[in-house]
Parts: sequence; C-alpha cells; structure tokens
Amino acid sequence: MKIFIRILDGLFFALFACSYMFLSDKSLLLAYVPMTLIFALLNIFPSVCNAKIKSFRNRVCAEGADLLTSFLIATTLTVAFYVANLIYAGISGSWWIAVGLAVTELAIVFWNGIIRVYCTSVQLGIKTRVVGILCGPIPILHIWALWKIVQITSKEAWFEHNKYMLNKQRQSYEICKTKYPLLMVHGIFFRDYKHLNYWGRIPNELQKNGATVYFGNHQSALPVSLSGAELAQRIQNICEQTGCEKVNIIAHSKGGLDARYAISCCGADKYVASLTTISTPHKGCVFVDWLLEKMPKPVQNTIASAYNSALRKLGETPDFIAAVSDLTYKRCDELNRQMTDSDSVFYQSVGSKLNKAVSGKFPTNMSYHFVKHFSGANDGLVSEDSFAHGEYKYLTVKGTRGISHADTIDLNRENIDGFDVREFYVQLVADLKNRGM
Repeated sequence: MKIFIRILDGLFFALFACSYMFLSDKSLLLAYVPMTLIFALLNIFPSVCNAKIKSFRNRVCAEGADLLTSFLIATTLTVAFYVANLIYAGISGSWWIAVGLAVTELAIVFWNGIIRVYCTSVQLGIKTRVVGILCGPIPILHIWALWKIVQITSKEAWFEHNKYMLNKQRQSYEICKTKYPLLMVHGIFFRDYKHLNYWGRIPNELQKNGATVYFGNHQSALPVSLSGAELAQRIQNICEQTGCEKVNIIAHSKGGLDARYAISCCGADKYVASLTTISTPHKGCVFVDWLLEKMPKPVQNTIASAYNSALRKLGETPDFIAAVSDLTYKRCDELNRQMTDSDSVFYQSVGSKLNKAVSGKFPTNMSYHFVKHFSGANDGLVSEDSFAHGEYKYLTVKGTRGISHADTIDLNRENIDGFDVREFYVQLVADLKNRGM
C-alpha cells in the first residue's frame, strides 16, 4: 500500500511537471488550479500512511523519505518525457520555459524532502550527510546517494515507531521496575551525563519501562582504587537518601573494575544486589599493555599532562597514567586477587566482538587489529578472553558488522541490524526483576 501511494505521488509530480509543455493550451489552464493545490497539499502532507507514527520527529523523517522517493520516480519520468519531446519536436522557447518550470517544481519536492530527513534523522550520521552533499552534483552517483538516504531514513522512522508501540503496549507491566534501582557506571575518560550522554538512548528506554536510574558520577580518569572509593560513597549516599537499601549496578568497561573494587574493598557489598559488567577488561586490555610498552615516556607524559590539565579545568583531579595502567594485564591480575567476589552479590558479565575492523567507529576500528594480533577476537579494545566474570553473555551479529566496545552502550546512537541495544538492556533489567532484584 505504502509503495503504491509513493508511485501515485511520483506519477502526479511527473504529470504536473510534464504538463508545462501545454501551457499555451487555454483549455488546460483551469486544470492548473486544482493541480497546484494538490501539489501544495502533497508537499505539506506527503502520505497518509505516516499518520499513525506518533512521534513528530519520526513522522517528519518518514515524510521526508516519502517525498524523496516520489522525487526519484517523478524525475525519472519527467526527464524521459522531455528528452523524448526534444527528439521529436526539437528545442523551442516554450520547451525551455516548460523545462525551467518542471525543474523548479521538482526542486521544491527534493528540498522539502531532504531538509526533513537531514533535520530529523539520527541514523544518517555525519558521513552519509556529507556523502549526500558531495554526490549531489555528480550524475548517477547522486541517484545512488539519494536512494541510500531514503532507505536509511525510512527504515529508521518505522523502526522507532515500532519501538514506540512496543513500549506503549507493555507500559503498564513496568518490566524494568526492579526491586532495587539501577546504578549505571561509566568507563574511563567519560562522565555519564556531565559532559556527554555516555549511555545514549538506553536510560530513557529503561525509564519508559519502569526503571529507576542513577549514575555513578565518579571522575573520568583515576586508578581503580580511587574510582572504587568514589563509587562506594556514591552507592551509600543513594541508599541512605532514598531508602532503597541496595542498587543493581550496570557498569561499562573500566567501570566494571571500579564497581568490583567498591564492592570487595570499600564495603559497598552490603548496598549492592547485583553487578552486571559490560565490555569490562577483567583480565586486562592488551592494547593498553602494547601502548605503554611501545609509546615513549615523553609522549605518554605529554598526552597525560594535556588530559589532566583539561579535566582539572572542568573540576576534576584526574590521573591519566594511573588510570590507564590499571587496565594492563599485569595490574588486572593483581586487582583480581584483591577483588574477591561477595557471596551476597549476583555477578554477570556481557562481552561482544567486531567481525571486521571497518565496521567499528574510531578509535575501535584502529585498535581492533592490535588487539586481534595479540589476543584474537575483540570488540575493538577488549579481547574475548577478558570479558567473562560470573554468568556470561556474548553478543554478536551475522555478517561483517559485529558489535563494538562503544556499541554496547549506544554511544553512537546507531541502529544495528540484528542487535537492538536498547531492547537488550530492557531484557537484561527485566531478568534482574525476575530474579527478585
């Protein structure tokens, strides 16, 4: 039904554009009034099929994709008509006028569609937007780029609509309303929501399904012992201020080590019901070992000094080298001997892998090869043999894409075929609820 309407719209736009050849025919002039009105309405309300999309942003995105589809159909038919007319009747003054009017009409449809998708789509990303702009003036390539944009944005709009409907249908069940609230703990070099939305669309999705969410709020780059102490204090404060007794921790990357230290070495075990580590290098990160071994000390100190100086201006007291050094294999082995698991805490872990380096975003697409050389399959930073701690889940998808270190926290807000990161967290937390936590 949807594609049928797109074809009808494209046919109408083409008919309108081709009708300019007959402007001199007075008997057809009256037809331009209703045709112009229909043209305006189709540009304002591109398709009734999108009316059921509840989110305004997603609806506008879907309408933009529909307009671009109709533009491609109309442009193909219009070009064919004017070329045939040129061959049959030759160039005349009226031909040029008609072509000018047709180009103007089709340009309105194109810009209406492209502005809508460029302003509303998340999945287009910077790369696709730039490719679209660069390919615009190049014949054939511009058709390919435009069709790619249509596919991405149309798929995004309906995917988000289906997620909206799913959450609405199960809203009353509050499947993520756990006994104890969630505490989401960031990894190294980030600060939850203070400087960047570290967890992407995940917290909002969990809250839609009944979860109560807090954040670690500890500093971005301190050794595990200091980060663990900060985190233990944060956990205690949450429990005392809210009366929740305990928290369920979901920690990413180094945050998993920080959380384990808080539980095992800082007395936070009595405040923690569960710890779920995501992409945490429990046995260390070989890429860090390689960097610290191969990178000259002056270079290390320069990078550390620049980072520490920048973060001090933001109110932190970072220690770049100490934080990074705690991720080496040797240091993680020492920490693992200190951080013995608590019998009162449920532990589980999640790991993932990239299938090819090119499918990851910078810098994981660069580091992937180094980690693979030393340790095999990895997520761009952490190898497969370093993830597991407690009950273990392993994430991957078929094909070349894979799931990177950043994908597991939705850092890039990317919808990955075969892996819905938001739904993964919803089901992860729903399982905690089912376990009575």
